[in-house]
Amino acid sequence: MSSLIPAVIVPAFIPSPSQGVWHVLGLPIRAYALCILAGIFAGYWLGRHRWVARGGSPTVLADIMFWAIPFGLVGSRIYHVITDAELYFGEGRHPIDALKIWHGGLGIWGAVGFGALGAWIACRRAKVPFLAVADAMAPGIALAQVLGRFGNYFNQELFGKPTNRPWGLEIDPAHRPEGYADFATFHPTFLYEAIWNLGVIALVILVGRRVKLGHGRAFALYVAGYTAGRVWIEDLRIDTVNHFLGLRLNVWTSLVLFVLAVVYLILSFRYRPGIEDISTGPAAGQPYAEADKPADDAAGPTDDAGPTDDAELTDDAELTGDAELTGDARKPEAAKPTVEANSTNGPETDGSRD
Repeated sequence: MSSLIPAVIVPAFIPSPSQGVWHVLGLPIRAYALCILAGIFAGYWLGRHRWVARGGSPTVLADIMFWAIPFGLVGSRIYHVITDAELYFGEGRHPIDALKIWHGGLGIWGAVGFGALGAWIACRRAKVPFLAVADAMAPGIALAQVLGRFGNYFNQELFGKPTNRPWGLEIDPAHRPEGYADFATFHPTFLYEAIWNLGVIALVILVGRRVKLGHGRAFALYVAGYTAGRVWIEDLRIDTVNHFLGLRLNVWTSLVLFVLAVVYLILSFRYRPGIEDISTGPAAGQPYAEADKPADDAAGPTDDAGPTDDAELTDDAELTGDAELTGDARKPEAAKPTVEANSTNGPETDGSRD
């Protein structure tokens, strides 16, 4: 019986995709773009869930993301072009290629930095606490990176050093860097980073259930977690990049951001404990003027406001004369009322009240 079962051949490596572009009605559909879009939608979905769970308005968050996402996409490309300018400028290069985002080349630092700038502008306009938005979106940003990294897989780019391990990534000869033509499988750094970011998502969510990650601490924890993994993953990569003091530029960036994030976490826990309340005010979709209106004004006049036009006087005194009663208080200066006191109740009294 067993001889009739066909043998299943399991490759000792991760095969590369046969293609990364499909043409539909003459239009190219690129896997790289689809992965980026899938990451954006998934990240927004997770961030929206966290924002609404805290009492925020989904409409308000959508308006903020309308600013943050375009800023992030443009910023990611700007960062890549600046830090890898030799790929687009100089002898034999074509500067127009800097606009061809579909060929790959998005810098996460530019995406997060410019995206945060766009979100900050939107928050200022809407009078919404920016750090609360950053905390809500932190795991969503990591989730967007998880899916976005698969775009590198379809483009056969940004892989690591050669390896003969079973999870080695097969790279076609056309995509192998100079000096690596004789190697067929490489470290799948896109996969390493995707798995690491799943751990970062779990870290932020689980820690947030035990301690209050407000005032930007959830975002700082995401930055610290991501950069800790990016250091060793970046060190595996063999793509051409700029170096500084013997280390890849992205390694230095990760180290600096890791330190800044940890310092911020320590100081924030010490000086700004707790978490912002976004269940009221502009973050919850309430108009700013209404959110800032004092509660006493909204509740109407109190007992201390004095008698109104309909107030009844019950001190056995009968008010006569032309005195005018306003909604706030009576003004005895306007008229001097005379009071006929009941002869049985003692001396005359003034009929006005405070």
